[in-house]
Amino acid sequence: MPPTEPPPAWVLTHRRLIGTRIRAVRASRRISQERLGELSGTDRQTINRIEQGHVSTRIDTLMRIAAALDVPLADLVGE
Repeated sequence: MPPTEPPPAWVLTHRRLIGTRIRAVRASRRISQERLGELSGTDRQTINRIEQGHVSTRIDTLMRIAAALDVPLADLVGE
C-alpha cells in the first residue's frame, strides 16, 4: 500500500478549529477530558488528540462528542 500524502494545510487548519471548538464547549461545561471520553465512549487521550488537532477523527466519534456535550454537530464542525 503506497504511503498517503499529508492533508493540505486547510484541512489541518480546520481540524485544529474543530478541536478548539470542542475544548471551548467542554471547558464552558466544566467537563474534564476524561469525563468527555466516558460520555462519548472514547478515552481521554483520544479527546486530547482531537482537541489538539493531531488526529483525523471519524464522523461517528464527532457525533458522539457533540451528543455528550449536548450541542449540534454543526456547532463543532461548521465554518
